[in-house]
Amino acid sequence: MRRRDFLRTAGGLTAASLLPSLPLVSCGGGSSPNILLICVDDLRPELGCYGAASVKSPNLDGFAETAVRFTHHYIQAPTCGPSRYSLLTGLRPRTVSELNNEFMERTFHTRPEGAVPETFVHHFRRNGYYTVGIGKVSHMPDGIIRGDGRTRELPYSWDEMLCEKEKWGDGFDAFFAYADGSSRASMNHQVEPLECADVDDEGYPDGRNAALAAAKLKELAGREQPFLLSAGFFKPHLPFNSPKKYWDLYKRDEIPLSPNPEAPRQTPPGLLHNSDEFFNNYRIHDERGGAGIRIGDAYARKIRHAYFAAVSYVDAQIGRVLTALKESGRENDTIVIVWGDHGWHLGDHTLWGKHSPFERSANSPLMIRVPGMRHPGTASDAIIETIDIYPTLCGLCGIAPPPELDGKPLTPLIRRPEGPGKQAAYTCQPGRISMRTGRYRLVVQYRGGTWTIALFDHAADPYETVNIAPEHPDIVQKLLPLLRKGNTGIIPDAALKRLIESSDSAFTIVPRTS
Repeated sequence: MRRRDFLRTAGGLTAASLLPSLPLVSCGGGSSPNILLICVDDLRPELGCYGAASVKSPNLDGFAETAVRFTHHYIQAPTCGPSRYSLLTGLRPRTVSELNNEFMERTFHTRPEGAVPETFVHHFRRNGYYTVGIGKVSHMPDGIIRGDGRTRELPYSWDEMLCEKEKWGDGFDAFFAYADGSSRASMNHQVEPLECADVDDEGYPDGRNAALAAAKLKELAGREQPFLLSAGFFKPHLPFNSPKKYWDLYKRDEIPLSPNPEAPRQTPPGLLHNSDEFFNNYRIHDERGGAGIRIGDAYARKIRHAYFAAVSYVDAQIGRVLTALKESGRENDTIVIVWGDHGWHLGDHTLWGKHSPFERSANSPLMIRVPGMRHPGTASDAIIETIDIYPTLCGLCGIAPPPELDGKPLTPLIRRPEGPGKQAAYTCQPGRISMRTGRYRLVVQYRGGTWTIALFDHAADPYETVNIAPEHPDIVQKLLPLLRKGNTGIIPDAALKRLIESSDSAFTIVPRTS
C-alpha cells in the first residue's frame, strides 16, 4: 500500500496545524506519523524522572528528557481492564459492568464491526494504519479470549496480535510467570509474590515480548503504510519477579519505606481494602496485612525491593524497544507514548495493591514525545486523564475523532506544558467516585443507601494522611457539583443531586435512600 495523505483532516486539523511550532514529520509526502504506544502494568509514578532517586529507571528517565512528562495524569478506574477500556475507547465508565476486568473480553468480540464504541486502534486501522499489538494492551495478555484459544478479544482492532507465551502455555500463565515455566495458576497459588531468578532478560515474558517488539519495528520500518504498534509489558504487575541482576541494583536496607504507612485518620474503614490481590492470590507470605493492619518494616522492604527490581527490569525492556525504534530509522516520524494503567500501593495506607480511591492508586505516569516538539524534557502539572489520549492521537495524526469521546486533546499542553488542564479528574469504582482537583481529592461512595465521604487537602497533606471532611463540610458542599459533572452513572444521579441539595453538616456517613 502506498504511503499517502489518506487521513481525514477534520477541517484542516492536521498534526502540523495543531502544532504549528512543531515541524512534525515529513512522511513521504503525507502527514501520517507512526505511533508507538508502550503500556506498563501497575507502574507507580515512582521513577527517577518523577523525582524518585531510589528507583533505577535510566531508560525511562532518558525518554523523559525527549518528551513531555505529565505529573498529574489520572486513570478512570484503578483496575487493569477498566482502565484499559477507557484508554482504548476514550470513554468514562458508565455502568458497573464496565468496571469489570472482563468487560471487553465478554462484549467486544460479540459486536459487529462498526459498533460504538470502537477502540482507537480500530479507528486508526480503518483510517489506513497497520496495527500491531504485543503483550498486554487490553486486559487479555495475548488478546485471545480465555477458553477457546482462538477468538480475539478485539477482533477488528489488530492486523497482528503477538505474545511470547510458549514456555508458559497461554497468555494468562505468561502474565503470572515464574522463571521455571510455572505460573501462579499452575502452582495453585502456593507461591510467593516475588522471585529473584538468576536468568537473562528473556527468562521472563517481558524480555521475550521486548524482542518481538524490536523485531517488528525493524520489519514495519520498511513499509510505506504508517503503523501503530502497542507494546504492553506485564511488569511490575504481581508477581514481582525479575532477573537477579535487577535485584542487585538495590541494597535492601537503603530502600525507603512508605511515607504514609498508616490508615488515613478519620477515614471510614470501607474505603480501605484487604489487599486480596496480594495476600490471597499469593499464599506464601512472611506476614499478612491490609485494611488498617501494617506489616513489619523488614517484610515491607522485601516487597518494595522486589517491586523496584521489577520496575528496573521493565525499564530495560522499554529501553530495548526505544533503541530498536531509533535503529529502524523511524524515530523522527513516530509519536511515542509511555502510559501506566494505574498506580499501586506499596504499603501506603496499609494497602498492598491498587483498587483504592487514593492518590497512589489513581495517579500513574504518562509521557508523550512528538517529533519536532518545541519543549522536550519538560513537565506539565496540569490535571489530565487517560481518556485524553485517544483524541490527542487523532489530532496529531489528522484523523477526525468519533463524536462520543469524553476526553479532550492534550495538544495544547504538548505545545505549551505550563498551560492549564482540567478542573478535575475522575476515577471510578462500583458505587464510588474519587475526584482530584488541583488542591483536593474528594471521595464519594454510595452503597446500600449510605453515603461515605472523604476529603484530602493536597496543599497541606500530599500523602492523604487525614480525612478533613468532618471539619470542612463547606468545602465538600462546594466540590460536590463538580463531582456530579464527572458522574456518568456510577452513582445514581438523582441520589447525588439530593446530596448536593441537602443541608447536612456531617459528611462522614450520611444516610440516604435512592
